[in-house]
Amino acid sequence: MAYRVYSGPRGSETVPPLERDNWPYKECALLDEALSWARHVNKSERVALLIEGDDGTHLTKTEIAAALCHSEAELGEPEVQASR
Repeated sequence: MAYRVYSGPRGSETVPPLERDNWPYKECALLDEALSWARHVNKSERVALLIEGDDGTHLTKTEIAAALCHSEAELGEPEVQASR
């Protein structure tokens, strides 16, 4: 099974479905690896926009951010608030 983490420049909201084949992604074997990569990407100048899995998993940018925020809270890490 594979999970693809699509990323784009900060300010991007979605990966257009018809352009998905042209957007950069990293393939991971496990969902935990995909979320870890998304966390890494979000700390750079890019942002994780979509995680898709062969099993039907479909996480949007908002869902990825919520999952990462939730896991950081469980680990006792300080929350990073988005600037308004």
